[in-house]
Amino acid sequence: MTQRKATVERNTLETRIRASVDLDGSGQARLNTGVPFLEHMLEQVARHGLIDLEVQAEGDLHIDAHHTVEDIGITLGQAVADAAGDKKGIRRYGHAYVPLDEALSRVVLDFSGRPGLTYTVEYPRARIGEFDVDLVAEFFQGFVNHARVTLHVDNLRGANAHHIAETVFKAFGRALRMALEPDPRLGAEVPSTKGSL
Repeated sequence: MTQRKATVERNTLETRIRASVDLDGSGQARLNTGVPFLEHMLEQVARHGLIDLEVQAEGDLHIDAHHTVEDIGITLGQAVADAAGDKKGIRRYGHAYVPLDEALSRVVLDFSGRPGLTYTVEYPRARIGEFDVDLVAEFFQGFVNHARVTLHVDNLRGANAHHIAETVFKAFGRALRMALEPDPRLGAEVPSTKGSL
């Protein structure tokens, strides 16, 4: 399989973002976004997805983190789509259940070429430190729209907001890893009866 790497830059009046991914990495993350909690979550995606990830972001954080978090999701989605290429030989589907103490989340995804997000996560409080928990859904919506994946995110139980978010991002990383892994039985075929994704 060829190298599956990509770098994408996104520059708007609200944000300047550069994201690089290596889908066959070792789980390294180099992050400088101005949003520490998001960086903590992206470290989980890199580590558990075995994806090397680099994100540099400057955004209008003097307003709030909304544009920065959403645009990081968009840029990462574009980078993953570019790195995945024609998707020949990948498993296509991925799923994971991840617990953290009392919290348990499930993430299921399909590199279908069709963006769709079903996000069923309730948090016991509105903020984790300075981070607005509503922005988790915004991150995933941006990712889904630009990676062109179908993504189902469900928190099954949990009482601690940090634990809930962390199980979601860890499960997302593991589901990405599964879906993007080469399928040795598939060879260079596209995993679809349509012949393309």
